[in-house]
Amino acid sequence: MDQARAKELLSSERGRVLSLLDETVTAGQQDRAEANEPGDIADPAERLTAEQIDDAVAAQLRGRLEALSRAEQRLADGTFGKSVRSGKPIPDVRLEADPAAELTAEEADERAG
Repeated sequence: MDQARAKELLSSERGRVLSLLDETVTAGQQDRAEANEPGDIADPAERLTAEQIDDAVAAQLRGRLEALSRAEQRLADGTFGKSVRSGKPIPDVRLEADPAAELTAEEADERAG
């Protein structure tokens, strides 16, 4: 994959993730603000669950941003598109689907298995 396309994919994905993170953080703040409003007789466990879900999603999105930062560093270092484990090329089709991919599909399957 050429460097310009890789930069475009990473930038687009970073923008998407930042937007989702902003929405998630805002939703979490709203959930917490609503929990403090007087007169609410709703089940407090529902609010707590919503807050925990917001926090978990935000943590996942922050992890995704870290993965994108690592991919951007690999791009700067000239190792983008190669497995961080084996150095084998990661197919462009995989990088198109996930520009932060660090492993080949086979290596990722082995890791998950």
